[in-house]
Amino acid sequence: MTRSEQLAFLIHALAPDSCIPASDAEKWRLLRALVNVREPGAVSEAFLAVQDAFLQGEIAAKGITDIEDLQPVRDNLYLWQGDITTLRADAIVNAANSGMTGCYCPNHGCIDNVIHTFAGVQLRNECAQRMQQQGYPEPTGQAKLTAAYNLPCRYILHTVGPIVQGGLTERHKAELANCYRSCLTLAAETGLSAIAFCCISTGVFHFPNAIAAQIAVDTVEAFQREHPSMRVIFNVFLNKDLEIYREVLR
Repeated sequence: MTRSEQLAFLIHALAPDSCIPASDAEKWRLLRALVNVREPGAVSEAFLAVQDAFLQGEIAAKGITDIEDLQPVRDNLYLWQGDITTLRADAIVNAANSGMTGCYCPNHGCIDNVIHTFAGVQLRNECAQRMQQQGYPEPTGQAKLTAAYNLPCRYILHTVGPIVQGGLTERHKAELANCYRSCLTLAAETGLSAIAFCCISTGVFHFPNAIAAQIAVDTVEAFQREHPSMRVIFNVFLNKDLEIYREVLR
């Protein structure tokens, strides 16, 4: 199948009565929206085969970055600006919401939406199964490990960061530190040795970027003193976060 044929096939599978757009860009936008709003549930093997081939092609086209090709800013500590869904490491961290099944807003720009989009529908299904077994929303500051499916990393660590409404409190700071600590602890318990953190809670959860970065670095460095072989990447996307982390790490 060509890329255009893959897109048309996947759109038709999710919305048989929809009108297929003419351009591939509009096809991809429609497909992503359909995937974003889709409730967890079984899909056919044919759908998964086409979806997986398409997503892996999209990620490869963006360019995959391997942690082995990065230069640390200090021992086992890295700063990298880029798309976390293109990073090859043991695990990447997803800033999830308490429902843990991804962002349902069509084509939203949050990292939760992007990770679920490019991992594939299997990720939402796994998360939904885990949450059904748990029976209650995911508490802030904990961590869960899932497969990464079509992403180049091996696993995804999901954590719910604090939502800052009004002024920043000491509880918010403690909860954010717990997010980093929980992910690191679970990674170590699972035998992982290289994980990448996004900027947890600094987007739609409104945690101040500079304070969040300081908490992230302090928590990771404290953990690495007890686990010196753990490699950690601070992944940033925005230029302002890159400058903040450069200053904190300096």
